Amino acid sequence: MRSVRTPDLWFLVFICLIWGFNLIAVKVGLREFPPVFFAFLRFVTLAVALAPVLRLHREQMGALIIAAVLCGALNFGVLFYGMSLTDNVAMVAIASQLGMPFTTLLSIALLGEVVRWRRWLGIALSFAGVLILGFDPLVLQQGVALLMVIASAFVGALGTISIKRVYGVRPIELQAWFAMASWPMLLLLTLWLEHGQFAALRHATLQGWLAVGYVAFLSSLVAHTGYYYLIQRYPVSSVTPLTVLSPLFSVIFSITLLGTAVTPRLLLGGAVTLAGVLIIALREQRIMDTGS
Repeated sequence: MRSVRTPDLWFLVFICLIWGFNLIAVKVGLREFPPVFFAFLRFVTLAVALAPVLRLHREQMGALIIAAVLCGALNFGVLFYGMSLTDNVAMVAIASQLGMPFTTLLSIALLGEVVRWRRWLGIALSFAGVLILGFDPLVLQQGVALLMVIASAFVGALGTISIKRVYGVRPIELQAWFAMASWPMLLLLTLWLEHGQFAALRHATLQGWLAVGYVAFLSSLVAHTGYYYLIQRYPVSSVTPLTVLSPLFSVIFSITLLGTAVTPRLLLGGAVTLAGVLIIALREQRIMDTGS
């Protein structure tokens, strides 16, 4: 296995920091914009920036659009709505990690993948951790928000399965199509479900616009593009497990910057969930590297 060079290792930690702070930026943006409208702003900004890299892939456009809507509009629309209902960003960071076990379960159901005991253990731990978290009294008061975050993770997992049916599309093109397919749907949804969008635009502060720029450019463009660069350069098993740092950073930022209350159940549920996710990540990447 090729070791990650020290500069690239620090670059990966920087990427995890960007992703870790992303939920904080989202929470700042949601204080000024309605949630679906904020998701629309994210994707329309990204769509304008990435329009030059869009290419038609005629035989794959159906699968590409489905993947884009699932990973883009629906995933982020539901996530941002859930986040608008809670101030507990740490809970969001932990519960959103169910995307990986959901993806594994969907791979079994839809792709016929065979999963052995280690990944079943990881799946069980991931859900057990979120269950522990869910019985935290502070989280129980915001149960709808938790359910929305879990639903977002499931939708994102469906999108990941859909991406597996798309071939020969560069990662930056995928992001461009995610944005281009998402903003029209989000525009219709925000006009249907929300109000006050124009007032939010008129009264938005610099912080609000910085939040839009952060989630569109730093989180999506810089961090994801950098991550895919590292994936192309090193074995996946050398890169992916370290991304567990992202939710850890989110929890730390939410506690230090937003004043999220730390409870024993939050710490225990987070530790159990992340342990399960790490087991799944290590096992899946070993399978990718060895083919067994």
